Amino acid sequence: MPGTTEMMVILLIAVLLFGANKIPKLARSTGEAMGEFQKGREEVEQELEEMRDGGAAEGADASTVDAAESSEKATETET
Repeated sequence: MPGTTEMMVILLIAVLLFGANKIPKLARSTGEAMGEFQKGREEVEQELEEMRDGGAAEGADASTVDAAESSEKATETET
C-alpha cells in the first residue's frame, strides 16, 4: 500500500496527465467499472454454485434413468 508521499506524487501525475477537470469523471467511471466487474464476478460465482449444486441432483436423476433403461434392455433380451 503506497504511503502519503507516494499518493501525493500519483495525484500530481494524474492532475498533470488528465487535468483537474477530468479527474472526477475518471474516478466516477473507474468506480462504475469496478462495480460492473464485481457484479459480473458474483453472477459467475452464483452460476458455478448452481451448476455444482444442481449437477449433483441431475447426476443422480441421470443415473436412475440409466438404471431403468438398462433393466428394460435386460428384460427385452431375456424374452
